[in-house]
This record gives sequence, C-alpha cells and structure tokens, in this order.
Amino acid sequence: MHRPDLDLDALRVLTLVADLGSISAAARAEQISQPSASKRIQSLERQLGLELLDRRTRGATLTDHGRVVTGWCRAVLDATDTLVTGSQALAARDLAQLSIGASQTIAEYLAPSWLGEFHRRGGQPPVHLRVANSQGVIGALRSHEIELGFVETPTIPSDLVSRQVARDRLVLVVSPSHRLARRRTPVTRDELAAMPLATREDGSGTRDTLEVAVGRPMVAPAVELDSNAAVKVLVGSGAYPAVISELAVAGELRDGRLVEVPLGDLDLSRSLDAVWRRGTRLRAAAQHLLATARPVTAPTRTR
Repeated sequence: MHRPDLDLDALRVLTLVADLGSISAAARAEQISQPSASKRIQSLERQLGLELLDRRTRGATLTDHGRVVTGWCRAVLDATDTLVTGSQALAARDLAQLSIGASQTIAEYLAPSWLGEFHRRGGQPPVHLRVANSQGVIGALRSHEIELGFVETPTIPSDLVSRQVARDRLVLVVSPSHRLARRRTPVTRDELAAMPLATREDGSGTRDTLEVAVGRPMVAPAVELDSNAAVKVLVGSGAYPAVISELAVAGELRDGRLVEVPLGDLDLSRSLDAVWRRGTRLRAAAQHLLATARPVTAPTRTR
C-alpha cells in the first residue's frame, strides 16, 4: 500500500480552517496567501483521495470525511510538537554537559589531570566521565551514550576514529615475598603464557594488550578482577603475579611494595587512544578536551 508523503503545513491549514471557519482566516493565521492555503488543502485532498471541504457553502465547511481527518491531523500535529520539543530539550541537555568515557587505567591516572587542565582553560560545559573497561567505552560510543572515549585496547574497531594521546607499558609485578621477586633472568614469552596470573576481566584493554602481545594461547587466569586496585591488593598479598599498567603501579614500585620482574622477548608497550564515532564531527567542547589530552609516557624502569 502506497503511503503518501503528507505535508504537515497542509495538515495545519486544515485544522485552522476547522477552528476559524474559512480558508482566508487560516491563511492569515499561517501568514500565507489565500491561494497558497487553498492549494495546500487541494493537494492534501488528492493525496488522501477524499473531499475535505464543502466549497459550495459560504466560507469553508468541513465534510464528514473532513471532520474525521481533522481529528487525526490534530493527533499528528500534537505528536510532531512533542517530537520537536523533546528533541530540543535533549539537544539543550547535550549542550549543557559533555559526556565522555575512559577505561579504568586512563580514568584513574591520566584523565584527572586532563580534566583539570580543561577546567583551567575555561572549559565548558561540565564534563561527565563514565568509567568502564575499553570494550564498555566502545559500546557506550556506539550507543551514543558518550561523545568521546579513551581506551587502551590494542585493536580499534573500524567504525571508530582514533588518535593516540599517551604511551604506556605493561609490567609483570609480584609481592617482594613472592619467589619471582628474587629472579634475575628475564621471564620468557612461553613462561608468561603458562603462568597463572591475577588479571583484569575479559574486555579490559590491559588483558587484550597482554593476550595480543603474547601471541599464543595462555593458561587460564588464576583470578579475574574488575579493577586495577583489586589486582594490586591481591598481588601485594603475595598470592599471584600480575601484568598491569606501569601507570597503575608506579607508586608501589617506587616505594618497594611491589617488585617488577623483567621480561625477555616480549614488548608490552602500548598506545592509549582517544576514540569517537567515524563520520561524526566532535563538538567544540569535545575538541577542546581532546586538545588537553597531551601525550604522556610512563617513565621506564630498569632493574
């Protein structure tokens, strides 16, 4: 069944004719000429295949069909007004807040300084930061819940644009009481693949980076945790080693609460990236924030 593309202006003129009693009065209310108003009604009648006005009487009288159709027109126009008003409210809300997302490592150790710099530069509007793992940030971008994201995953989906904002390095760490703390030869790729680790949850950028870098099947994790803080507490207890961001354990390595175990034939450096939806243009506030996310390189430690 063919559905005609109805002209909302014609629907509005018809309701005005019903309310005001004549085409000329409806035309004045719409600030158009009477011939233009008549033409809109005639076009609507052709599209619907119905006679809506009785033009044989003085003025303009709705036919029986015209009265029924006018009731439907009012419902359509009310729904249209709701759509426009609601959309404007949503747009105003978006302008009043910049929604971004960041993976946990970035949110904990880099984003605070970026947001502080954004504020010092007079950044507006206020920023709402959503913290998730890298896959969660990507999902929020795709569902339009955030405008700009920051992730640490080694693989950026093709529907997103990315820009490097920092470099990081994953390190193998243990408690000072762990047997690996006394090891002097580097841990090999094969040894690491066979080592039960305390790891971040599936979907985190840290875990994805490790699995891609190792490049072979790894033994199942000893335990999976959903935050860097939880991983550090468990490692500090002496239970398990972990591979974690150097940004996350810089303080613990500096004061000796954790010990870095050297790795041999494995490069665990990684890119930290800003991402946004391909084909969209970032608003000025998002571009301003992106400009404050300067590249930062974690200091390299040697044993």
